[in-house]
Amino acid sequence: MIGKEQHVKIIKLQEEDLGRFIELVKLFERVFERENFSIPGSTYLQKLLKRPDFDIFVALKNDIVTGGLTIYALEQYYSEKPLAYLYDIAVDTPYQRQGIGKKLMEEVKMYYKQKGFEELFVQAEKTDEHAVDFYRKTHPSGEDHVVFFTYTLNA
Repeated sequence: MIGKEQHVKIIKLQEEDLGRFIELVKLFERVFERENFSIPGSTYLQKLLKRPDFDIFVALKNDIVTGGLTIYALEQYYSEKPLAYLYDIAVDTPYQRQGIGKKLMEEVKMYYKQKGFEELFVQAEKTDEHAVDFYRKTHPSGEDHVVFFTYTLNA
């Protein structure tokens, strides 16, 4: 695994990286098998790239987006240190089981620790055994069992 992992570069996307962001969203669509998905317009995605509370990291192998993740920074009122909420993470199917997801996690944990964040957290559905196993292998400091409720507001 180490040999394959060495050729992967993790970068944080900047405002000028719209093309790579679009590649990542399409990768999420494939990996998450999203049916009837219509990617938002470039103007909207560019607006997200400019947000100071939204970060995108991608894994590049031979300059190809092979994986990535999105994180929201959340200010809190229990502490002056913000929280990082990992919203989505995926590695494209041909590149899975090569250590890319683990490398993404290591990089972002280090990044947010250096920026003074209190905690990075992520949710996974209990039924998604692959995700739960993956997160357990990334050395979390804790694991909570919660029930997640959603409210559809615009159908």
